[in-house]
Amino acid sequence: MPIATPEVYNEMLDRAKAGKFAYPAINVTSTQTLHAALRGFAEAESDGIVQISTGGAEFLGGQYAKEMVTGSVALAEFAHIVAQKYPVTVALHTDHCPKDKLDGYVRPLLAVSEERVKAGGNPLFQSHMWDGSAETLADNLAIAQELLARAAAAKIILEVEITPTGGEEDGVSHEINDSLYTTVDDAIRTVEALGLGEKGRYLLAASFGNVHGVYKPGNVVLRPELLKELSDGVAAKYGKASPFDFVFHGGSGSTEQEIATALENGVVKMNLDTDTQYAFTRPVADHMFRNYDGVLKVDGEVGSKKTYDPRTWGKLAEASMAARVTEACANLRSTGTKIK
Repeated sequence: MPIATPEVYNEMLDRAKAGKFAYPAINVTSTQTLHAALRGFAEAESDGIVQISTGGAEFLGGQYAKEMVTGSVALAEFAHIVAQKYPVTVALHTDHCPKDKLDGYVRPLLAVSEERVKAGGNPLFQSHMWDGSAETLADNLAIAQELLARAAAAKIILEVEITPTGGEEDGVSHEINDSLYTTVDDAIRTVEALGLGEKGRYLLAASFGNVHGVYKPGNVVLRPELLKELSDGVAAKYGKASPFDFVFHGGSGSTEQEIATALENGVVKMNLDTDTQYAFTRPVADHMFRNYDGVLKVDGEVGSKKTYDPRTWGKLAEASMAARVTEACANLRSTGTKIK
């Protein structure tokens, strides 16, 4: 069961929360980066999450058509086959989807899973993200209510982002300022709209200074202790301890202490993209610089097929990215926690 069933995905999240660890959620853009993520999880003996952003899905759809649903469905179907060879369990997730892309991405993918479940099967993806951080909180939560109902019916978990994450990802950008901190009132309004699980399970991407990308020290002030304030504020009103399954966005470049504090305060999923992109590309650049006269037909020569063969440098890229995924598992305490 390499791709988690809905029941197993819920178990994964419950185990992470109880054990105060989190799953790396690795963005992939190709079959090769998918293999790198799966390999990293396997080498760490950790279950994990593989995710596709709207830009990643468009890239996967090919540059001729650039069709997001085609790209994401194709990779998900591929993952269902190749993941069987890895001794870990993974969940498939779609990353940030803003309002203007819902009809071209998340809603069609929900329809795909609805048909699969109606036929007695499992959903294609185990969770989807709705990024309404650019909308007012009222509009954000109204759309979240509609999506949560559809997701729950299709045995899918919804991820919601209720306040902005700084920086830029796939065309969605926010300034780095005080709006990057979710308030207790924001959290309470979220519960009023989405409930505490009775309307369907959801992951909460609350903001505690998170920024996409990597910035030099001092440019970003993370306050992961804020997550405890949000949990305590909701618990005081509703009587449910640790009410949220938190997601850590903008995790690349975070310190070990910031990650540890986030884990102690309920984070069960941390997104990783920028660091793994660099890990994948760095050995390719090294290979090209070291073998420029082999990968290029310099001065009329024929070059060296063994050096420009994509398999040669592709293996280096996969190994490097897999190592970064394994490192993320260690940082998030998920190493050795795979479901037996």
